[in-house]
Amino acid sequence: MAERWWRGSWSGRDQVERVDLYTRQSLYVIAALMNGVLLVSAAAVARDHPVGYGALLAGGLALTAASAWALRDAIRLYPHDGPIPRRSTLTLVVLALVAVPGAAALPGELPAGAGLVIAFSLAWGLGGYCDRRVATATVVAIGLAAWLPARDPGQAAYGLLAGAFFMLTVRLSLWLLDIVVELDRGREAEAALAVAEERLRFSRDVHDVLGRRLSTIAVQAELAATLAGRGDDRAAGRMLEVRSLAHEGLKEARELARGYRAVDLDQELHGAVALLRSAGIEATLAVEDLPSDWHEPAAWVVREAVTNVLRHSRATSVSVSYDDRTLTVRNDGALPAAGSDGTGLAGVRARLASLGAGLETGRDADTFTVRMVLP
Repeated sequence: MAERWWRGSWSGRDQVERVDLYTRQSLYVIAALMNGVLLVSAAAVARDHPVGYGALLAGGLALTAASAWALRDAIRLYPHDGPIPRRSTLTLVVLALVAVPGAAALPGELPAGAGLVIAFSLAWGLGGYCDRRVATATVVAIGLAAWLPARDPGQAAYGLLAGAFFMLTVRLSLWLLDIVVELDRGREAEAALAVAEERLRFSRDVHDVLGRRLSTIAVQAELAATLAGRGDDRAAGRMLEVRSLAHEGLKEARELARGYRAVDLDQELHGAVALLRSAGIEATLAVEDLPSDWHEPAAWVVREAVTNVLRHSRATSVSVSYDDRTLTVRNDGALPAAGSDGTGLAGVRARLASLGAGLETGRDADTFTVRMVLP
């Protein structure tokens, strides 16, 4: 049951969420393991000092839990400058202050191990904060925690160096995680920009196709009005021309909206590659053998499929290929909602059906495929 939950939780996340989960859990696990190794190592003297070891074990577990709590809050806050969470930070600091004299009172060699547990807990719990004052205070606290219980300079130096390394590990891990998140946001912005550019291109098409027609209608209507004002019989003929122009304009508008406007496949493919690469998506093409009389329908499919990739996926690669009378557009990074046909694909399917061709869509894991099957 636990394995199924973990697989579902992992497979249901995108790449950025997986990196985030892996980074967080790795920090928690490593922090716990470091203290765990120290506590297990101290078990060698448990027979001679069972009470002292029990106190060390209880204190170590409490410090480890408090360190994980503080680390969680530091991860949530990073990289923004803001008030440091008080409860988790104060809990860890108070436990460390109480633990230092308690560790010094332990018998035998236990104080040395206890000092390292305190120092490492402070390093992991407070190492993720960006505030320089907090970082400086943490380094000083680590050195004191490693030195005071056993008063061993070598132990203090080891604890200070190891603690500083752990702090650096936390900061670098969170910094890399922040870079990944920012890159993903930039990718989403580029994809949105690519879609906006496609809409702008379509608006230019509308202007180019209908602008001249509407201008002609306006001129003819003004002329007809002038002739009618003079009582000229030619006004009726001009109005008939206006009606004819309006019908032709309406037909062109419908053809443009439905995608019947003639398009060039090579131009569409190059435009699709440019759009995808601008969004950080690798594109490969292999459509040399596609029959020329199917170039325009193929351009419809490519345009709609690429638009869906940009709007409804987290793709890193897209391939467009033709083989065995089938044009295939395949992308990875499909989101759960990407498996259902939108109005765009439904419209393309209807147009292809009128030509005797078919449109198939399917999803396998995170791969989404659009196929145009020629008759």
